[in-house]
Formats: sequence, structure tokens, C-alpha cells
Amino acid sequence: MGPVDYLIVEFPGNRMTGEGLPLLVDLVDRGIIRLIDLVFIRKDTDGSVTAVELRELGDEVDLTVFEGASSGLLDQGDLDEAGAALEPGNSAAVVVYENVWAAPLAAALRRGGARLVASGRIPVQDVLATLEAADATSSGGFGGV
Repeated sequence: MGPVDYLIVEFPGNRMTGEGLPLLVDLVDRGIIRLIDLVFIRKDTDGSVTAVELRELGDEVDLTVFEGASSGLLDQGDLDEAGAALEPGNSAAVVVYENVWAAPLAAALRRGGARLVASGRIPVQDVLATLEAADATSSGGFGGV
């Protein structure tokens, strides 16, 4: 099995357009990730967090392709923890997925005697800030001269 990650994607004002959903389906279809769980939650103004059924999200976005994407891995404690990251009155998608692409690579490396000694994730905000700073430096840094 490959590494398992999660995402909590907040939708301010409970407004979901569905714009990223075809990309998620594409990742699954190409075997890059395996969707383990997809749960939608809502944080009420009183701070309570509840799971939202797909059919409760309305007809604006077709989510039928994700029906059954539930392993039971997430419990109410996990949803409450995810909800702590949300602003009251907003909703979110909690996505748990396996990085399927990594399993064959890891197996090949192990067969060759390699072993994983560390792993981590660099926050995208840090990467973007560094790239922007490097771009500003490489573009002259003296007012574009």
C-alpha cells in the first residue's frame, strides 16, 4: 500500500462549485490515487460539526460518482477535529486517499535494499513564497533593470 494522506477543503458560505471534482476523478481513473474516504461536513454557527449526505448538498454539483467512497476509517472524532479547522457557517470536504503511484516505487526500492529514513511535506505556501522571492531576484531585483 502507498502512503495515505488527507485533505480538508473548506467551502466558505457552504458554496461548492464542483470545479475541482473532475480532476479528483481523473486522478482516481489514472490510478494515481485511490479514494479511501470522502466525507462532507458542515460547521454550524454554534460550532457543532455534522456530516452531510451527498444528496443534501443540492443539485448544483453531481456527486454521484463519489457515492460509496467510505471505508469507515473516519469517525465523529476525526470529523470534529477536521471541523476545528473550519470557520463557523462553512462546509468542507474531508478526503482520505492512498498515493497508489508510490507503492510500486517503494517495493522496487526495498527489493534493491533501500529504506525510507524520512519523509515530510513542505507547505505549498512556503514553496510559492520561495518561488516568488526567487523570481523577484532573478528579474533584476533593481526595479526590473
